[in-house]
Amino acid sequence: MSEEQKKILEQQLWNIANTLRGKMNADEFRDYILGFIFYKYLSEKIEIYANSILTEDNIKFHEIKENTTKGQEYIEAIKEEALEKLGYFLKPSELFGEVARRGNTSENTFILGDLQNILLNIQLSTMGTQSEEDFDNLFEDMDLNSTKLGKTAEARNAIIVKVLLHLDEIDFRLEHTELDVLGDAYEYLIGQFASGAGKKAGEFYTPQEVSKILAKLVTTGKNKLKSVYDPTCGSGSLLLRVAREVKDVNDFYGQEMNRTTYNLARMNMILHGVHYRQFDIKQEDTLEHPQHSGLLAEAIVANPPFSANWSANPLFMTDDRFSQYGKLAPASKADFAFVQHMIHHLAENGTMAIVLPHGVLFRGAAELQIRKYLIEQKNYLDAVIGLPANIFYGTSIPTCILVFKKCRETPDNILFIDASKGFEKVKNQNMLRDEHIDKIVDTYRNRETIEKYSHLASLAEVAENDFNLNIPRYVNTFEEEKRVDIQVVMQEVKALEAKRAELDIEIESYFKELGLVF
Repeated sequence: MSEEQKKILEQQLWNIANTLRGKMNADEFRDYILGFIFYKYLSEKIEIYANSILTEDNIKFHEIKENTTKGQEYIEAIKEEALEKLGYFLKPSELFGEVARRGNTSENTFILGDLQNILLNIQLSTMGTQSEEDFDNLFEDMDLNSTKLGKTAEARNAIIVKVLLHLDEIDFRLEHTELDVLGDAYEYLIGQFASGAGKKAGEFYTPQEVSKILAKLVTTGKNKLKSVYDPTCGSGSLLLRVAREVKDVNDFYGQEMNRTTYNLARMNMILHGVHYRQFDIKQEDTLEHPQHSGLLAEAIVANPPFSANWSANPLFMTDDRFSQYGKLAPASKADFAFVQHMIHHLAENGTMAIVLPHGVLFRGAAELQIRKYLIEQKNYLDAVIGLPANIFYGTSIPTCILVFKKCRETPDNILFIDASKGFEKVKNQNMLRDEHIDKIVDTYRNRETIEKYSHLASLAEVAENDFNLNIPRYVNTFEEEKRVDIQVVMQEVKALEAKRAELDIEIESYFKELGLVF
């Protein structure tokens, strides 16, 4: 698919999403439209798979008569294989296209009840199987009886039929397994919703440019990954971005506190072709109730909520994640608690990259003690990268990326990069372009010292600064003012004064002609 065709698909999907815009806010119609796209994806995926099984029988899946003995035999046989291969099952009458056509008859068939049952049946089909947890309550945010869709059942039916028909006209080209057209379009939609969601966007989406930097940092020098983990995974986009930087990722792990966003992450994984056995996304508070005990991931990425509150319960001093530091992160600033959690789950050969507010670089008290321990005792900090302000949705504060490794190739220094001025302003948002991203990543990979951009600081230098990591202490970006020649300036001033005296004489003569006093 060409870039132009891809943009057309993205625009088609966004136009369909906008049919719901006037009825509800962005958060709400996001859940409906992404849910319907996901339902269409599941439907087309199982139809392609079932048709491949039925090739020798010279019959198509949607042609099977469900109320016949032969039809039931076909359905049971396909169901058994589909649950093993795909992790879910849909009957021919439950296919997206069939439901859309039923709603488009001249009798204006009422499909809402059927559709709600179908979405429930997808989940029920997985009961007792390995994929049960991955599909559990996946469509719970799609209440088709909500008055937000319409005041009457008929009105709700009409708007849903309209959305289904528009979606049914789009070919997702799922037969072309080498293409991830739908996955890219889905990511585009999530990004569009995030751009209009204001402060809430940070709950589920990391801007693609930042995701790209994090993904490239943690995959440096690697073609394959055994595992990638995001403890605050949002919609899962960051995990998927890491996968695009290598040939293969065996397993994806994530945890998300928000239930709706957790559902979106699971949909996103499946829709991008990640097999249900390859991902393990959990829903819970990562700091208070971690769900991946024993996990040691080869790559860890995260964009946690900046300076969030957490309990900082003294009982955590016996928790292996925090006990060795002697201090807990402050209750009002959980930034270093996320760092400690991630380091606990980092494999010896792994790399982790986390986005944080600048305060983590220089704040004192407990945070200073944790910083000092990580650098002086463990020597895990590999790089500090300063990003431009106003690149995240919902906040304009400047941020930084901290990169950690347990086995560092260059254990005698820490790389500091000041990329705060490398951006392009687009409307109200600062954007990182490819050249800005490439400069950050190349500087990190080559560990270069570039004047006014990067500096390799020895551990002794960091210690001399009392483990304050504020980037201007290490990267001098001061631009010297142009020297001023006082003699030249005075000559210019005298010349201007002489010119003014001439003008005064000229103006006085005009006043005399008019009989006025100057």
